[in-house]
Amino acid sequence: MSRYQALVLGASGAIGQAFLKHFESDADCSLAVGLSRQKSAHSGLQFELENEDSMAYCASMLRNPEGPYGACEFKWIIDATGALTIDDQGPEKRLDALNAKQLLRQFEVNAVGPALLMKHFFPLLLTQEMACYATLSARVGSIQDNFKGGWYGYRAAKAARNMLLQTAAIEAVRKRPLGIFAALQPGTVQSNLSAKFVSGHDSIQPEESVSKLMQVLSQLKPTGRAQFVDHAGHEIPW
Repeated sequence: MSRYQALVLGASGAIGQAFLKHFESDADCSLAVGLSRQKSAHSGLQFELENEDSMAYCASMLRNPEGPYGACEFKWIIDATGALTIDDQGPEKRLDALNAKQLLRQFEVNAVGPALLMKHFFPLLLTQEMACYATLSARVGSIQDNFKGGWYGYRAAKAARNMLLQTAAIEAVRKRPLGIFAALQPGTVQSNLSAKFVSGHDSIQPEESVSKLMQVLSQLKPTGRAQFVDHAGHEIPW
């Protein structure tokens, strides 16, 4: 296997950290870059999901031969950003709990921000080799798989994230025919995001989730479209 470069966006979260450690421990990975809202000790780079200029700057520095890593071309880009509880507000359980401000914040963090990451970081994928851009979605973002209701804003934002990825993937494969684009259901992972909503025995460690997700991603083939899969390798209906 040839040497490759990997980028993790949202590398300060539980799953993002686990992805970054996975790449750092792989002898075939020549460069593993982790970016988040926390300033990188190595490069000084950081971004905010609510600040497109910060994303654009990070992407430009990764493309720049004079940048902290030289001109990068990534085989793997993982977007591990997102939040369930935002501004101390958890998911709405009932229709009468909806309010415009919180709905817009869910979309800002879980759909708009990730879409802008696609805009700025898709161009850093390898063009003539197989390369993968994966973004953390959730099974609750599946419209067809919604049997329980509730969690209005989070569900809708994740569904929007899926649509944005699918639309961007269709465009991206025109220049990157070997590109693989995936929306990921990581399982119920033990993290700050899920701590208030699941018990320990119903969840898995981030490292286990990432190990399974990487096995799944490594087996995906280019299809000209995005794919929605879980950590067990099962396809999820959009």
